[in-house]
Formats: sequence, structure tokens, C-alpha cells
Amino acid sequence: MTETVILLIAAFGAGVVNSIAGGGTFLTFPALVYVGVPPVIANATSAVAVFPGYLSAAAGFREEIGSLDRAKLIRATVVSLIGGLVGGLLLLVSSDDVFSVIVPFLLLAATAAFAFQTQLQGWMRDGVFQAQPYGIFGLFAVAVYGGYFNGGLGIVLLALFALWGMENLNLMNGLKNALSFVISAISVATFAVAGIVEWKAALLMAVAAIAGGYAGARLARVLPKPVMRAVIIGIGLTMSVVFFARL
Repeated sequence: MTETVILLIAAFGAGVVNSIAGGGTFLTFPALVYVGVPPVIANATSAVAVFPGYLSAAAGFREEIGSLDRAKLIRATVVSLIGGLVGGLLLLVSSDDVFSVIVPFLLLAATAAFAFQTQLQGWMRDGVFQAQPYGIFGLFAVAVYGGYFNGGLGIVLLALFALWGMENLNLMNGLKNALSFVISAISVATFAVAGIVEWKAALLMAVAAIAGGYAGARLARVLPKPVMRAVIIGIGLTMSVVFFARL
């Protein structure tokens, strides 16, 4: 019973955190390892457990998502699906060692890009560098990252949206959760086919993650923008420190 409670609390918290910024994996993965699930299986099981929470979180932002251009949304979904599949397949045929070194730098860069969003957008307007809104290549690269390594996907997506020129945090969060669900769904299907998921724990945690995702979406809608930005940046910096510490 104690182990079950631990998994449920971790999954609910992960749903809330993923809805607001991303990083819920850092609650579910340690919880699974703590109750005795082997690390590799815990990683796959964690991915399965949290991905339904993205859908419930996206539902909490359905008004914002509905305001997006449908053609652009469909294109972004297709690109995310393909990128997530490529990333998931790469995980099955490659080692985590090299990527583990790259991850903290990616997270720190993504957090910095989000934190200095206004300055970056000013540089883009001044022609210092350009980022194509809803650009295929940038989104594909992020989707591959998410399919290969889900940790911090939300932060990376928010940073990409900031470079696209998006400023409405609720809109950014809605699109982030929708695309995170697509990216995670295809990679989770890959893990399931490979047979590396502990389904009993995954399904139990998925229920809690769904509830947490919806609760987090509602919380994000009422938090003041400065608080939301501070939470997102804080989570990004914390994840960066954690991964640097593991080098």
C-alpha cells in the first residue's frame, strides 16, 4: 500500500508539473526505482505513465488550442509524430552515454532561451537571426529529442515557441501539452512493442497523471504571468543542475 501511494503521488505531481512546464519524469522515474523497478524498465514505464496526462492538460487549454490556425496545427502534429518515432527508434538502437552528456546543455540552453525570450525576439526583429514560426526543422529536432529522451521536453518546446515569437503563456502551454502528447504517444508505442514496460505500475500511475494534468492546466490559467515564468525557469534550472550533477 505504501508503494502504491508513493507512485500515485509522484504521478499526480508529474501531471501537474508537466502541464505547467515539463519535468514530471523527475518525479515518476525516481519513484519507480525506489519501489524496486529496474532503471531501464522504470524509464520506459515512466514515459507510459505520464503521457496520458499531456492529453488531459491539453484539454484544459482547449480554448487556446482551438484559436490556432488549423492547417499549422495539423502540420505541427505530423512533424511531431514523425520526429517522435525517429527518436523512439534511436533509443532502441543506440546508447544513452553520449546523449547523457548533451542533455544538461540542451536543457540549460532551452531554459535560457525561454528566460530571455524578449531579448531574443528583439534580435529576431532586428535581423540578428531568424526563426521561422511553425518551422519544420526546429520542431522535428525537438520531437526527435522528445522521442529519444522525454525529460525536459516541455521546457524545450516552450523555448522553441518563444523563438517563434509566441508570447501568450496559456497558448504556449496548450500547444506544448498537445505536441508533447503526440511525441510521447509514438515513443511509448515503441517501448510497448519492445516489451520494456511494467504495465501494472504504468496504468496505475497514468490515472493519477491524468488528474494531475487537468489540475495543473487549471492552476496555470489562474497563476499570474510573472509567477508562471518564474516556475518554468526554476524547473528548467533545477533539471539542468540535476543532469550536470550526473555527468
